[in-house]
Formats: sequence, C-alpha cells, structure tokens
Amino acid sequence: MSRTTLDAPPGTPDGDVPLSHGLKQRHLSMIALGGVIGAGLFVGSGAGIAAAGPSIVIAYAVSGLLVMLVMRMLGEMSAAYPSSGSFSAHAERAIGPWAGFTSGWSFWVLLCTAVGLEGIAAAKIVTGWLPGTPEWAWVALFMLVFCTANLAAVKNFGEFEFWFAALKVGAISLFLVLGVLAVAGLLPGTDSPGASNLTGEGGFLPNGGEGLVIGLLASVFAYGGLETVTIAAAESENPVQGVARAVRTAMWRIALFYVGSMAVIVTLVPWDSEEVVAKGPYVAALDHLGIPGAAQLMNVVVLVALLSAMNANIYGASRIAYSLVERGQGPMRLGRVSSGVPRVAVLASSVFGFVCVVLSYWRPDDVFPWLLNMIGAVILVVWIFIAVSQLRLRRRVEREAPEKLVVRMWAFPVLTWVALAGMAAIFVLMAREPDTRVQLYSTGGMTLFLAAVGYAWQRARAHA
Repeated sequence: MSRTTLDAPPGTPDGDVPLSHGLKQRHLSMIALGGVIGAGLFVGSGAGIAAAGPSIVIAYAVSGLLVMLVMRMLGEMSAAYPSSGSFSAHAERAIGPWAGFTSGWSFWVLLCTAVGLEGIAAAKIVTGWLPGTPEWAWVALFMLVFCTANLAAVKNFGEFEFWFAALKVGAISLFLVLGVLAVAGLLPGTDSPGASNLTGEGGFLPNGGEGLVIGLLASVFAYGGLETVTIAAAESENPVQGVARAVRTAMWRIALFYVGSMAVIVTLVPWDSEEVVAKGPYVAALDHLGIPGAAQLMNVVVLVALLSAMNANIYGASRIAYSLVERGQGPMRLGRVSSGVPRVAVLASSVFGFVCVVLSYWRPDDVFPWLLNMIGAVILVVWIFIAVSQLRLRRRVEREAPEKLVVRMWAFPVLTWVALAGMAAIFVLMAREPDTRVQLYSTGGMTLFLAAVGYAWQRARAHA
C-alpha cells in the first residue's frame, strides 16, 4: 500500500497523481447545490407518496437527518484527506485495504448500473415527445455525449453540471414559490386547499406505520448521489475549502429541496391521486394548479435531472475506479491518464452502463432485475463504511494533525453512533418488507463476495 497515496497533504488529492485541477469553485458550488436535486427526487418520490401519504414529509425529514450526518462525517474526512477515491480511500486508511476495495468497487457497480437506468428513463421521456423513435438510439446518443464530454477534460464535466444544476435549482425554486403561493391562496385563479389533503382521504397516516416505513425506505435511496461533490472536490482549485463549503450548506439544501417540496406536493394534491405515480408528483402538482405548459416544462427538468445524473455517475465511477487502481486494487489499465483524465476508466464505466441497457432489453425478466436487486442497498453499505471510518480516523487526526479538522462532525462520537444505529434500523426495516428483502440479501451477497476478494488481495500483497 502506497503511503504517498493515503497520506497526501491537502491540495494534492491522491499524492503524486496526474489528475488535473480543472474544476473551478463555481463548478463545485453548483455541483454541490444541484447534486441534492437528483433523479430520485423527481422520478422516485411518487411511489413513496402513494405508500406513505402525507406522512412522506416525515419520512423525508427523518432520512434527510441521517443523510446530513453522513455528509458531515464524509466532509470531515474529505477536508482532512482530499481524494478522488473519497469514502473508499478513507475506508482503506481507517479500516484496511479490503474495506476500500469493497466500498469502492460496490459503489462503482452502483454508479455504472445507475447510468444505464437513467439513460433508459431519459429515453422514455424523449420518445414520449417523439413517438416512433427507438429508445435504444436515444440511450446510445446520451451515452456517447457524456462519455465524450468526460473523455475530453474534467472542466467539460464541470460545465455540463454547472448548467444542468442551474436549471434544476431554478426550476425547483420556482416550483416551491408557486406552491407556497397556492397553499396560501395567493396564486391568481387558485383556491387554497388548506389542510384538507393532509387530513382527508385516510388522514396523515393513511396506510399506518407500514406505509410510513415504505415511504422511509423510498426516501433514503432518493438521496443517493450526494457523495459526488467530495469526489469532484479533489479536482478543484481548492479541495479543502470546496468540501467544507458544500458540507456546511447541505442542511438547508436538503430541508428546502426535499422536505419542502414534499410538503408542498402533498398539501396541493390528494396523495392517492393516480397522477402522482403516473405523471410524477411535480407534474401532477403543476397540472393541479392549471398553469399552462408548466407540466411539460417540468418534464424537461426531469429529463435534465436524468441527464445530469448520467453525467455525474460516469464521472464518479471513473474517478472511483482510477483511485482504486492507484491504490493497487484494480487492473492497472484502468489507471492510465491522458491530459489529466483517466480515459480508460471513463470508457470502462460507460461500457458497463451500456451493458446494463442491453440487459434491460435482452433479459428484462431475470438478469436485469437480479442486477437491480444487487445494487439496491449499496448506498447503505457505503454509509456504514463512512461512519466506521470517521469513528476511527477522527481520533487519529486529532492526535497527529488537528489542523486538518476544517470540518468537524457534530457532537462526536454520539451522533456518529446515532447514525450507525439509524442505518442498522433501516436494514431491519428492509428485512421486514418483501420487496426490499431481496435487495438486502442480494446486496449483502455482493458485499461479502467483494470483501472476501479484497481481503484475499490484501493478504496476497502483504506476503508478496
């Protein structure tokens, strides 16, 4: 294991590595802001509302608190040790190479599979506008565009994300303003619904605690993707300040965009409306307000969110793979860098994403669902590695280099243990639900397999 890699000083993310520092502070700020507004918020929240009803607000608030704790822990470590490997590099430093191997490669599989899923979802939107055009052609076009952009230079990724994020932030901010005005009865042509949608149709908890649990599980996975900013920070002009700023603003961004928008939607639209799932909650809310063209505009925003996620996931997957190779935990070919970009890793990540698309058409009834189940709980596995790593690294940093603690975890170690307890509780809830139990077991099997391979790799290198 290279000590240069893991003990690089701030400002040199992975030690003596050839990655460029092409991301400007404006890129990183907007990536942090827009990264909160992911495809899961627009696309996946409808199912959560259908299950939990108005109590989805509580579900998003509870899971949002857990995510804030995770981001604070990750921010503390990433500010102390900026790295394109992010949590994978921290897990290796804190626990051992096998932990970095397990968390890194499982996250790589998650991101690559997500690229394929987002490409399919984006293609469905476009074919809805242009019926008769083949979905596969649109997926291929999107993959080609973002693969090429990520191959060229990191600043291309930054520019795409900057404008994607600006559009998402502007659109959801406008949605919140219109929604609040409508709820208050101040929007022309609309009457305030009051609390009728919150208390009617079965009340605030229409499906009881079971519905709230399903909504909670749905909301947890909607937050995936927030980790990208700590990966991108390693290629920014000032990694330490970039991470610190992103993490410190995470709380109000999660509260405003996730919890705030859920509260507006369930106040405006009956939770059991078929349109909430069929059209998506944001489109359903705008249709309910009767604003001409607003629903189609929101479909454009959903498309942008999906394309943004594709772009970010290709970037994140390639950097995680590159970092693993730099630490001796992957095929050396993936670590080749040209003009500051790990181009082989970008190509490999894009190809895997396209393979997922092919599987969705070729084996939609067996192989593809198996792949989806395998990545179902990966984000929780990653969060556990983050929490355990932070528990172990915090004392070490305080003892060896306290000046690196630019960001500090709140009420350490109490809230770190609270977060771990919350993750354990989510695992228990997943085991109780038939739909998520398969995901839990499949992800567990993949994690154990990767841990065994990583441990064998670690032992082999130790005896080499």
